[in-house]
Amino acid sequence: MNCILAGVGGQGTVLASKLIAQALMALGHQVRTAETIGMAQRGGCVVSHVRAGADCASPMVPLHSADVLIGFEPAEAVRCLPYLKEGGTAVVSRRAVRPVTASLTGSAYDGEDMLAYLKANVPGLILIDGEAVCAAAGSTRALNVALVGAALRALSIPEEVMEKTIEGAVRPQYVEINRKALLAGLDAARKEEE
Repeated sequence: MNCILAGVGGQGTVLASKLIAQALMALGHQVRTAETIGMAQRGGCVVSHVRAGADCASPMVPLHSADVLIGFEPAEAVRCLPYLKEGGTAVVSRRAVRPVTASLTGSAYDGEDMLAYLKANVPGLILIDGEAVCAAAGSTRALNVALVGAALRALSIPEEVMEKTIEGAVRPQYVEINRKALLAGLDAARKEEE
């Protein structure tokens, strides 16, 4: 199983990849991970690779081989789309994050062009209303776990395994918010797939 997570700095992409990796290890899989986080502190792109299986020697997901692409931001999802294999699933937040370059140049960016591109090119697309799932969780910082929840079925990770992983990975005061985010994301994906 190959998974790519793509977002911008501050969205919790690395934590989401660690949760997925830990859940897969709890299921008995051998797991490898890698992150590209060079510009993350400045709102730049963050890409995490998660690979599970006995035959994965490298942590880097090859192009056209990701079973799942989790896009925290529409433009970042489009940028990493070459990793997604034919028939793969893309779980993408509708909420756009205006890049620093657009802010500096005064350019407009709302993500709609990127969402249109994804809709036209990804048959296995699940779009998630990031603001709605975060509101259901009670925190705007829970998007990462909500997107993991939305991708659970595509990742073949049972809900209860991820809940236990969250309990062991986050501070106790944040467990309930993250549990709510996980369930909100899972519910949003189910509704999107109907």
